[in-house]
Amino acid sequence: MSDIDIDLNDDQPTKRNFFKNPLKSSEQPVVASSPAVTQTQPREVRLHLTHIDPWSAAKRAFVLGVLIAGILIVATIVLWVVLSAAGVFEAVSSLWSDASGNTGTGISFLSLGRLLGLAMVVSAIEIVLLSVLSTLFAVLYNLSVGFTGGVEYTFTDRG
Repeated sequence: MSDIDIDLNDDQPTKRNFFKNPLKSSEQPVVASSPAVTQTQPREVRLHLTHIDPWSAAKRAFVLGVLIAGILIVATIVLWVVLSAAGVFEAVSSLWSDASGNTGTGISFLSLGRLLGLAMVVSAIEIVLLSVLSTLFAVLYNLSVGFTGGVEYTFTDRG
């Protein structure tokens, strides 16, 4: 094994292998003399997540919130255009006029401007809540790691 490879059984790989210079190595690589094919077990690496930076969590949540807000606004516009082309809003407006007994033409409460404004307000609230809550959860996770040990991930090399 060369110095730049990671020894999976090493409990402190950064202290022992990572900072060695592979060009100054005195070890010679071991080459198998027989071309026998052996079945090797997949290598596994277990990592523990012990810290989440709250600022990084806030930045990523903000970007995710802006992405979700954009999707919500585009979906609102597309849905309004499809329903308007199908004549749903005219049917709802005429039903509302018949039920209320109002024969005058009033401002439609299902206009694109009102629905888009509502989607923008919901998007702004979603962005703020997602950013604040993800930062809060990152801080709470960092505080709880001391007695829970964090989250353990196992990565397997299938190759």
